[in-house]
This record gives sequence, structure tokens and C-alpha cells, in this order.
Amino acid sequence: MTGLAPRCVALVRHQSTPAPAVRRIDVELGSTPDGGLRLRYFLDGDVSALALPARAAPRQADGLWQHTCFEAFIGGQGSRAYCEFNFSPSTEWAAYGFSGYRANMSPLEYTNPPLVTTSVTEDRIALEAVIPLEALLALPGDGTLQLGLAAVIEDSEGNLSYWALAHRAERPDFHSPAGFVLEIERASTW
Repeated sequence: MTGLAPRCVALVRHQSTPAPAVRRIDVELGSTPDGGLRLRYFLDGDVSALALPARAAPRQADGLWQHTCFEAFIGGQGSRAYCEFNFSPSTEWAAYGFSGYRANMSPLEYTNPPLVTTSVTEDRIALEAVIPLEALLALPGDGTLQLGLAAVIEDSEGNLSYWALAHRAERPDFHSPAGFVLEIERASTW
């Protein structure tokens, strides 16, 4: 297995949600030796002006998207079904499956759950999330995976800004298939 060639992409802020404390958010994609997907999110800015959840034990938790959270939406090409992954700087995570656009949401559980690690300095949040191979192989569709990468950033006053690879609507909508603009080959073909 050769693995996914590393690549880096930038997230853009939705024009309706100001975020003066955030200079940029980049995501580096790569694979793990066992075929999982490694996502490294880098937020550069004035971290003291942001609201970050307190560090917690790595565990599955709901509602992470309501505060500072990094996200990945992944579907198999040719299928309407997709998964949503939420990764908090607290090291908590969530995974949900959908049969179509915002349809039939259900929590997903894995033998090997996603792993989340974070590092926070005064001007950078670095969060690494590893989505296990079993989660990628379970997605319906053909060998190509379509990704929508995103972030919700909360400032110290409770304001939220929304970041994604692409915004195609007047309001932020990470679930829109139009935002799944990044394609990678499924791990079994790496």
C-alpha cells in the first residue's frame, strides 16, 4: 500500500460570519500506515480571542459542532449517503451517518474510534484527527471518496464563524453535496 499522497488545502470563511481573530485555517490530508485518513487542521490567529472547550478524555460526545470544532464530511461517489465527523480541541469526537442530505441521522460507533490530538499555542491550534480504515471502507459508493472539510470557530464573545472548502449558499451549510469538493481514492485502492 503506497498511501494517500499528502496534500494541503485552505478553508475559507463564510462571508456572513466575521472572524477577526482568525488569519487562516489549513488542512493537511494524508494516510496512516494501516490505511486510515489523517487530517491535520491548523488554525492561525489570536487564539486568546477564541473560546476553546476544556481538555477532556478522548470519547464520543454530541453537540461538539455548537462550539469550536473541526469537521469532515465524507461520502462515496455515486451514493447519497455520507458520514459527518466532528473533532473538538477537547479531544472529544462524534460520528454520524446520513442516508442522504440531512436525512436519517444516526450515531456511528467503531471498533477503533477516531483519534484526536491537539496542541494549542498563543497563535495556533493544531488538531490531528485520524479516521480509521473501517469507517472509510463502510461508506457506500465506488472507490472515490468525496470530502467536505469544515470548521466552526467560536470567539470569546460567543460568536460563531463557519469555514469550509467551498460555500455555495447564502447561509453556511456543511451538509450540502455542493461542498464535498475534494476527491480522494478510497483506502482499499491506496
